[in-house]
Amino acid sequence: MRFLFYDRVLELEKKRAIVGTKSFALSEEFHRGHFGKVALIPGVIFIEAMAQLLGWLVCYSYDFEVSCIMSLIEGVKVPAQLKPGWEARIHGEIISTTDKDTLGKAWVEVAGDRVASIDRVIYIHFRETHPAELAERFVYLSGRSDLLGDL
Repeated sequence: MRFLFYDRVLELEKKRAIVGTKSFALSEEFHRGHFGKVALIPGVIFIEAMAQLLGWLVCYSYDFEVSCIMSLIEGVKVPAQLKPGWEARIHGEIISTTDKDTLGKAWVEVAGDRVASIDRVIYIHFRETHPAELAERFVYLSGRSDLLGDL
């Protein structure tokens, strides 16, 4: 993952749900040269933020024995004109999961209002060859050192 589009994981429930946060500041790299006179948060950033968190939930749910690749998204809604300066809550839920794939949904809330959503996300699983390293990376990137004892 080259760019990280969440700041911290706030809530995590195996095979159920994840909640993270992201502060969208004007200083974000993706604003540079992207829009003329008015900086707006590109909709694809919301999609990526939801995908990253839900993907981590899949890995966590299988004790990092699997990694996953997003293979399909449907029912995507992103804001047309959301300016920076907001803190967003990113929610992801697993609807169903098997050994081969996971179906989920995700949404983003800003100031309590839903501003973006994905109705259906499918992740394909593949065996992780270094589960301990993946778990350590998740702990570091999630800001949740309290999970170390659980992994």
